[in-house]
Amino acid sequence: MASDYSFDCVSDVDLNLVSEVIAVAIKEIQNRFDLKAANATIELVVKDKKMIVRAIDEYKAEQVYDVLLTRMAKRGLPIKNLTKGKVEAALGQTGRIDVTIQSGIPTDKAKLMQAALKEAKLKVNAQIQDAQLRVTSKSKDDLQEAMSVLKGGKFDLDLQFKNFR
Repeated sequence: MASDYSFDCVSDVDLNLVSEVIAVAIKEIQNRFDLKAANATIELVVKDKKMIVRAIDEYKAEQVYDVLLTRMAKRGLPIKNLTKGKVEAALGQTGRIDVTIQSGIPTDKAKLMQAALKEAKLKVNAQIQDAQLRVTSKSKDDLQEAMSVLKGGKFDLDLQFKNFR
């Protein structure tokens, strides 16, 4: 039996699922009466982990973004991990919104998570590794309490727990 137990706290977004949601949102936009003439597109840039929402004007771009968020929520994708940019007037009288997809836990938020675990006075050790947080302890009960502390915290990220050993 292992002497130490651990789990990894991560914040991931499945980009394949995001591309499926974008396809469904585009179909809905093309069928909606108020958005038919909006000339709307949603582009997923996988390399940069961002989406670009374009429409005929800023107002229509906001509406397209709302349709996208609704579709993402229905599929269970984490909306907390999206950072919406400013609505910009792009070339040729069109509106554009850049939406970045946060994947992984930034170091500053991981430090806040470590502080929250220390403040809870649990007998756990939290280490920042790449874009995740590894929590170890000698007791499985302490790890489950640590999970509830992290779930209840206000970190503006959708957290998943993996590799519970």
